[in-house]
Amino acid sequence: MTRPILDEARVHPAIRERIASHHRDIVDEVQAAVAAEPVVVVGMRGNPYPRRARRLLDAAGIAYRYLEYGSYFDQWRRRNALKMWTGWPTFPMVFVKGALVGGADDLKRLVDSGELKRLLG
Repeated sequence: MTRPILDEARVHPAIRERIASHHRDIVDEVQAAVAAEPVVVVGMRGNPYPRRARRLLDAAGIAYRYLEYGSYFDQWRRRNALKMWTGWPTFPMVFVKGALVGGADDLKRLVDSGELKRLLG
């Protein structure tokens, strides 16, 4: 199943650049980390789920890069750009070998099943 994304032909040309550049710095930073590191966790302060994901990886002995963007009280607009880019609605966002695998609960299923180690090869 493909997630629906508004077709660019349905976006007026006068606002396409504004959409494309909206908080592009945060998206570029995450894209660079995902391209460079086997495991990346993107989170925020005050949210227990990014901590849970990091603890799972620590317990499994898997190295990762952690990127933290603000808290519930700040940087939510910047984080929203990541949600729009990935389509994933919550934090953390966990990437393995360049692919978004979900959040903390999804990561736990991958760890428990042994699939995470298989993905990392």
